Amino acid sequence: MLTAAMFCVFVAPQSACAFDLFGIHLWGKKKDPAIGIIGVPKYYDVDILLAPHSDEAGLKLVKASSALVADHKKPVSGSAGLLNKARSDYRLILAALYADGRYGGTISITINGHEAANIPADSELPERSTIIITINCGPQYKFRTAAIHDLAPLNINNSVPPPQEIGYASDKLAKSGVILKAEQLALTGWQNQGYAKAEVFSRRVTADHRLQTVDADIEINSGRLAHYGPLTVKNVTKIPRMDSGYVAWMTGLKEGERYNPEDLKKANKRLEKLQVFRAAVIHEADKIEPDGRLPLGLTLQERPPRRFGFGGNYSTLDGVGAEAYWMHRNLFGHAEKLRFDAKISGIGGSQDDSYNPQNFSYLLGTTYTRPGIITPDTDYVASLYGEREVLDNYTTTSLKGQTGFTHTFNDQLSGRLYLNAAQTRSKDNYFGSRDFTTLGFLGGLLYDSRDDNANAHRGVYGEAILEPIYETHFGHFIGKMTLEGRTYWELGGDNRFVLANRLKIGSITGADARELPSNLLFFAGGGGSVRGYGYKNIGVKTDTGDTIGGRSLVEASSELRSMITDTIGVVAFVDAGVVGQDSYPDFAQNTKVGAGLGGRYLTSLGPLRLDLAVPLNGESGDPNLGFYIGIGQAF
Repeated sequence: MLTAAMFCVFVAPQSACAFDLFGIHLWGKKKDPAIGIIGVPKYYDVDILLAPHSDEAGLKLVKASSALVADHKKPVSGSAGLLNKARSDYRLILAALYADGRYGGTISITINGHEAANIPADSELPERSTIIITINCGPQYKFRTAAIHDLAPLNINNSVPPPQEIGYASDKLAKSGVILKAEQLALTGWQNQGYAKAEVFSRRVTADHRLQTVDADIEINSGRLAHYGPLTVKNVTKIPRMDSGYVAWMTGLKEGERYNPEDLKKANKRLEKLQVFRAAVIHEADKIEPDGRLPLGLTLQERPPRRFGFGGNYSTLDGVGAEAYWMHRNLFGHAEKLRFDAKISGIGGSQDDSYNPQNFSYLLGTTYTRPGIITPDTDYVASLYGEREVLDNYTTTSLKGQTGFTHTFNDQLSGRLYLNAAQTRSKDNYFGSRDFTTLGFLGGLLYDSRDDNANAHRGVYGEAILEPIYETHFGHFIGKMTLEGRTYWELGGDNRFVLANRLKIGSITGADARELPSNLLFFAGGGGSVRGYGYKNIGVKTDTGDTIGGRSLVEASSELRSMITDTIGVVAFVDAGVVGQDSYPDFAQNTKVGAGLGGRYLTSLGPLRLDLAVPLNGESGDPNLGFYIGIGQAF
């Protein structure tokens, strides 16, 4: 199977003169690297040498910190530009040595045999120069003393770790970053308790080169206790649409409450979640007022209110598909979103008469979202859409409506509660045509601690969905439950190897499969399920050879992801799934397994994914090879 998808969003037209794809120039005139250079461009070659008896760690430190090394293929603005770049490298490399706890190192940077620090600023250099960086990184020093005066008292509002836990202690490596982090932890401890203007009063760091030790002494000035003052909203948009009072309420910052930096972080996240602002910056006043209040300011710039996008996909089994949406993201000044979606798929697939419009799948719908109902973290959502789904196993035509609320509890946990109603006609070769009217609720909890939604290296994802439903035609109370969990383990600590696992289970009670619409039952197979099999081609086999949906589902996947370079990676994976006719899993039925290899290319939108999978126990009608393309990891 071959599946491809591409999504584009257009904001403003612009001319295209050249095109590069993943760093490969395809057409048009390349940009001249000398554009933007002031004066006569200068070029250079650079080499790194170790001083006698020097630790080889110096090579890595220079390569990681030197601007001369990083930019050696780029021209520089004249002789003065090259001299400034070389002199700046002294500071960059020295900072890298300090960050590694090395306070006795020596650095030499020569240009055409002369020390860069001694070359007169008005010297004229040749068109191409030879630069040699010689490094002796010296030994790593340890703390002899590591002291902080006036730490915040430990209580429920001070969750920061003590400085000793980050290595700010005697006999630990005296890395400069540890000193700075210890300072920041000390300040955060006071800020978490309401002391907004806590500051470092003094810092004394002394290196003893004879003993190869460092004495560090930090003194903190906590300042005064602060409470939130008035929040002033300034909208710099040419034609503002947002209600400033509503925006201030959505931050959740209440005048008179004790200052806490976590409140400001939450406020920024709430404003970002609205998707209305190009920029939203909360800033504090420089001083706390005599009455203990700290005034706040909020500067806003709105995005254009309207947005649209479209995409397409192709599969050798499922044919061609296309989709488009149009959205208004600020209807009445309270960030209300109105979105229309349209999709069509199944054009020219493997099914019979696949170019007949009656055999295409369609979706047309609209969704309205009103943020900030009851609390700033609660949204109201209402949607209505009609859908016709035509697959090899079944055809359903439905009209569905949904209304309810979503709520964000914290950065990791969110929930939703909806009232759903649907009118559905379901048809398949085994049960024939049936009509259903359903009314029920959908409740869900989502926990997500992943470090990156599109390309996770660490964290846990878990979702639980419960749907109590009443079906009027057959008079059944139905319960549908779905649980899914994913874990991500970074192996080796450098983001090069990640072990990702996924487990999903589902169960339906209260009615037999005959008395349930096909799109409510469980199927498996496809790029986001069991790779190597067609979309929703794994189900319950009947005595007539037809595949119908089941009332239980178990899916499991495991991937070992490895990055070969900073942008290119490979993946080995195995997927498995079983669909049962009863409400509990029956592993005596034929569990389908697929395995394969994949490639990844990191982009700004997430990894570009290419997976090749084979069914290990496929049957008649299953593909010999699954070919999947998409943006983002499979899970």
